[in-house]
Amino acid sequence: MNGSVVLLHLAGAVALLLWATRMVRAGVESAYGDRLRRRLRKYMQNPVLAVSFGVLLAVSLQSSTAVTLLVGSFVGAGFVSGVAGLMAVRGGELGSALVVKILSYDLTLLVPLALVAGTFLSMSSERLFWRQNGKILVGIGLLILSLELTGEATTPLRDSQLLPVIVDYLASDPVTTYLLAALMTWLFHSSIAAIILLTTFASRGLIHPDLAVVMVLGVNLGSSIIAPLLTRNAPPETRVVPLGNLLMRGAGSLVILILFLTFKPSVAFLGADPVSQVVNSHILFNMIILVAGIPLSGLVLRATEALVNLKAKPETPSETIFTQEISALDMSVITSPPLALGNATREVVRTCETVDVMLRRIIDLYEKPDQVSINELAKLDDRLDSRHAAIKFYLAKLATQKLTEDEALRTQELLGACVKLEQVGDIIVRNMLVHVQKKMDRKLEFTEEGWDELTEFHAMVLSNAHLAFNVLVSRDSYTARQLVREKDHLRDMEKRTSEMHFQRLREGTVRSVETSSIHLDTIRDLKQINSLLASMAYPVLEEKGMLGGTRLKAATEG
Repeated sequence: MNGSVVLLHLAGAVALLLWATRMVRAGVESAYGDRLRRRLRKYMQNPVLAVSFGVLLAVSLQSSTAVTLLVGSFVGAGFVSGVAGLMAVRGGELGSALVVKILSYDLTLLVPLALVAGTFLSMSSERLFWRQNGKILVGIGLLILSLELTGEATTPLRDSQLLPVIVDYLASDPVTTYLLAALMTWLFHSSIAAIILLTTFASRGLIHPDLAVVMVLGVNLGSSIIAPLLTRNAPPETRVVPLGNLLMRGAGSLVILILFLTFKPSVAFLGADPVSQVVNSHILFNMIILVAGIPLSGLVLRATEALVNLKAKPETPSETIFTQEISALDMSVITSPPLALGNATREVVRTCETVDVMLRRIIDLYEKPDQVSINELAKLDDRLDSRHAAIKFYLAKLATQKLTEDEALRTQELLGACVKLEQVGDIIVRNMLVHVQKKMDRKLEFTEEGWDELTEFHAMVLSNAHLAFNVLVSRDSYTARQLVREKDHLRDMEKRTSEMHFQRLREGTVRSVETSSIHLDTIRDLKQINSLLASMAYPVLEEKGMLGGTRLKAATEG
């Protein structure tokens, strides 16, 4: 097998590895993301629990970068302290290393099991939750399969005459090796994928253990750079944790590299075989950084806060001009219906984005209400109202033009969606914000069970909102059917939630009695929001002949 074919097979195996890793992460985020976020915010108040939950989250998402970004957003929003955030990220890095350890075992038998089970779940269920679980299983199967393919692709490299020359050069220049490993990890955007590739090379005898340890340190440097680059345009408060992780993990990798090259310790204590030595060196490094981070987190936090404040520039008048909203409703193309409908669609999508922000923020205010944030959310509704009025005027003008039947139907569909989105905004501001204000003024607190029920209900509504927004743009009949089915599932959830709430009332739980009206009214408001959003699927289903009266036709169940 010639060199180009070997590299092509290796590239394909690495591509499958990256794809499978992201597939698992996307499935976990979709099926369990909101639950994990709620738990993370709850347990991160305690630094020790923050470390533990960081480990769990990284194992679930298979990405320490995802944990860093998520924790950074929580710190930026003021939900958790910077020190707890840094400790949670330390746990995330350790959890990511443990994932590699799990994958280093022989898991060949899991490939067919995961693929069969995942495919069955994805194809046999209409529930989005179960389909995402199927996606996770398929992703795990493909991930393990990619490891086998990577091993097979690298086997011919043993006989390569060029490889010993490259390895000898890298061994003679550890700094270059360290930086190349960092660059490789940044390109992969995954330390898990990079370490797995190193274990494959080491197991095939392509790199010796000392060189592998240097590359492991480079992988940790590269991994710590990803999140700061992704958040470089974020608010200063959000950048604190990613930059703090870079200082701790990135600088830590450099310090340990210098110590390793100075003292040249034997790596035999890391394991009896090359794979164990690579994986255990990765775990050991992150454990060292975790332990060192306990006393140093406060110092690192102050340093990163000073750094982001120095880099944060006050907004100038010219910058304000460019951040002002520019409407897509161009009246000059109103006589060209296809162009005008495209403009109206863009503006309605922006309205969807505003509603999405309002839906996300309202549950945060239930948890941590403050008057400034309440006022800011109310201003978003004012923006929503003004955009709604502009879109209605634009579509009314468009309706006076000579439209085809499809164009007329799309005009009505966009107008109906815009009206529903405006009603959603009104429910959030006129109903739910009132509940928030009441909770804040009376200093009320939900029971733990009641709060879990509310946030789970809200998470389902938010997920359905995203389905509705997708239907509006894609007009996909499958997604539209899924949205209507989720409305039925939400009704079942409302029934269970109400029964559990009244059970707590019968048991005389004081906090349940105090927050009863807020709890029930919020569930009612969220259900009404969900109904409005679900109705955005009806024009698509009606056009496809999939609505029977007010219900989905039985034929769509297949």
